Amino acid sequence: MSGRCKRLLANREGVAAVEFAMIAPVLIAMFFGTIELSSMLQCASDVKLMAGTAADLTAQASQIANSDESNIFAAVNTILYPYPTTGCRITLTSIVDDGHGGGKVAWSDSSSGAGYAVNTPMTVPAGVLPAGGSVILAEVSYPYQSPTTVQVAGTITLTRSAYSTPRTVTQIPRV
Repeated sequence: MSGRCKRLLANREGVAAVEFAMIAPVLIAMFFGTIELSSMLQCASDVKLMAGTAADLTAQASQIANSDESNIFAAVNTILYPYPTTGCRITLTSIVDDGHGGGKVAWSDSSSGAGYAVNTPMTVPAGVLPAGGSVILAEVSYPYQSPTTVQVAGTITLTRSAYSTPRTVTQIPRV
């Protein structure tokens, strides 16, 4: 082997640059993946807070009118900021004891589309619906789309629900 070839093979200058070029894409992908995951987890936390707040605000009322519902939907949607509220669906449902250990819908409305039909049987976790009483169910569904990974992950639907017992009356009427 000629002297030039031996010197070229023995030369270690630039090895760090080559190693960095090999690992940099992985590090960059991990960095942006961490940012995207934390953004989605923050949005999921907001959706959970929205459900709890909607149930709580509704349970504080002695009756619910259209204007009350509109105000609740508007207030709850502000929790989602800075995420867009397009496609967010909030459903408020009053579930009453059916006298047989189950529940049925007294009224239900949604921020987009229709709620549940009146008298639809509903399954409620044990201990949530008091005998002869009622409970408010708030459900929030949000189609999360990451601005940077929408082509990779697509839309992820985040859904949360919360129950709250009426505070001032046994059953909150819809007027």
